[in-house]
Amino acid sequence: MTWICRNQVSEQFVHGNHEASPLTVKPCSTDDNQQGSEWSQTKKRPWCRRGFISLFLFLVVMALMFFFEYFKSFTLDWKHVTVPTPHKAVAVKHLDKFYVEYPHEYHFILDEPEKCGEENPFLVLMVPVAPYNREARDAIRSTWGTERQVLGKEVRLFFLLGLPSGEGADQLQVKVSEESRDHRDLLQSDFIDCYKNLTIKTMMMMEWLSSRCPNASYAMKIDSDMFLNVNTLVNMLLQHQAENQNFMTGSVAVGAAVLRDPDSKWYLPLEAFPEPVYPPYTLGLGYVFSLDLPRKLLEASRHVKAVYIEDVYLGLCMRHLGIRPKDPPSWKLFRGYAGVQDGCHYRTVITTILSSSQQLLDVWKDFKRVGPAC
Repeated sequence: MTWICRNQVSEQFVHGNHEASPLTVKPCSTDDNQQGSEWSQTKKRPWCRRGFISLFLFLVVMALMFFFEYFKSFTLDWKHVTVPTPHKAVAVKHLDKFYVEYPHEYHFILDEPEKCGEENPFLVLMVPVAPYNREARDAIRSTWGTERQVLGKEVRLFFLLGLPSGEGADQLQVKVSEESRDHRDLLQSDFIDCYKNLTIKTMMMMEWLSSRCPNASYAMKIDSDMFLNVNTLVNMLLQHQAENQNFMTGSVAVGAAVLRDPDSKWYLPLEAFPEPVYPPYTLGLGYVFSLDLPRKLLEASRHVKAVYIEDVYLGLCMRHLGIRPKDPPSWKLFRGYAGVQDGCHYRTVITTILSSSQQLLDVWKDFKRVGPAC
């Protein structure tokens, strides 16, 4: 019957009977008592099934579209959440140790605010040293730190400290305060004193020089384990006194490779510093600079991320300023470890690294002893 019905409908249109009444769809019914011929009952049942299936498929499609849009909206909203993933948090924490918090508003808790301004020295010697290292400070005070007037120029000495930490820190701070009252040469700021904070200590030195020594000509940063020939240093500056602007010299490192070995004391990963070599910089063991530079370096520090390697960081700030450190008149003036040397060695250099405070005391005796000309 169904096949016959389909053929009947088809023949009306195939043979051009366009005046035939179009096929109409009546409401579906499940009433078993509904009247009609066998042909009409057979025709109604397929259309009911088709309508139900179409309605079902329509509802399924609409439901899928609804859930798709909902999920899409949820996904987009989730992507804008700023909570870091664990991997990102680990990466940031990993890189933090290669930087220091500078610029930052640190304060001097031990200060000599008028001393440099009142005495107008030609040269200011700045020695970073740990709070506990009283031995090194006393050794310097009794050796090259005693040189207060050299070749007719005034020279002044100051020590730079941070805060002590760990067991016994409070007692140590009391002793440091007493030492400050006795010697009036300590500058202490409120950051934790440790190797990783040397950049902070160096920049606090620049802050102090910029604000406290308006009339000085030069300053030198020198480590506490160094021999310093102040006479040779002042003589060099007098010979090059025309270079009183944008001047920094010492042992200049050029083309120094960035150390990628995690076991190195000066390790910097690629993520922290992607360049393969550092710009030229003066080694931190001892460098001298004109007193116009502190203010300029402080300004540059606002634009250069502070790595923990202090002499490298100054080199980065110098590059930002477009200033290159100058080579000294002779590479022999700023020396590293020289081993056991006679008095003539110390009379011809500006700096040499020593192994202990006791060695400094011994070397100084030989240095000051009158002997044959070198």
